[in-house]
Amino acid sequence: MKAVILDGIVLGLGLGLLGVGLTLVYGLAGVLNLAYGEIAVLAAIIVAQLIAGGVPAGLAAVIGVLAGATAGILIDLTLMRPVYRERGGHRVLLGLLLTLGLAFVIEGVLTWRDPLGALSINVAGGPVRILGVPLAVGSVWASVIAVAVGAALLVFFTATTFGRAVRSVIQDELGAQLVGISPPLVRTVIFGLSGALAGLVAVTQAMTAPVSVTAGFNLTVLALIVSVVGGLGSVPGAFLAGVLLGIVDSASATYIGHYITSIVLLGAAALTILVWPSGLLGSHEG
Repeated sequence: MKAVILDGIVLGLGLGLLGVGLTLVYGLAGVLNLAYGEIAVLAAIIVAQLIAGGVPAGLAAVIGVLAGATAGILIDLTLMRPVYRERGGHRVLLGLLLTLGLAFVIEGVLTWRDPLGALSINVAGGPVRILGVPLAVGSVWASVIAVAVGAALLVFFTATTFGRAVRSVIQDELGAQLVGISPPLVRTVIFGLSGALAGLVAVTQAMTAPVSVTAGFNLTVLALIVSVVGGLGSVPGAFLAGVLLGIVDSASATYIGHYITSIVLLGAAALTILVWPSGLLGSHEG
């Protein structure tokens, strides 16, 4: 049982990191970025190509994260401009259509250029025993990175001036403008941060299993599930939902079988939303 829970926590921390980038953009811009998983795959293929070309894995990973950040900023400065002119449901729908189209374009180009491309990072070292359970060193490093990034984001949003500005825009964009905060600048920075997180997800996922050129859709779906269950716009909620869903996934795979884990995961997500419509830590609108 300990092994199942630890495996679930390791998986869940990765899922939480995956969901944060998506939930930040929705909370700030009111847009569900359906190209999020493809940005992660784009970063993964860049890292894989660099490593194949002789670049050290650490440096390649940093470049991949920066590539994800650049992609996020470019999306905000180009594709999102007409979206921001809309309000309410029109903004959400237009954002969904444009980012879905972008996802198809990125996947098509990557599949055309490198149909067998995949990123796998082999972390040297033997298994690490935690509570008597041996865990692969790559899984441990991926979890440590996820926890460190989660803590850094928490400090950023609660203890820095820009982080508080981001929260102000999320809560009341017009009010933030009146006190001198620039919502367009904040959105651009958050899109860049979201892209960087997508690149980091690609790197951490590759420490535990290969990230292939076709993984984008699954990554986006998982990010959506985690974001909705945790509460759209809530960073702590994304990590909490990730860990809980990771444990559910690990338990169902162990005791039921891998073939039904997706159904169990979706069922658990649906049940959570029925009980907490705004998500576990989402804001409740009266």
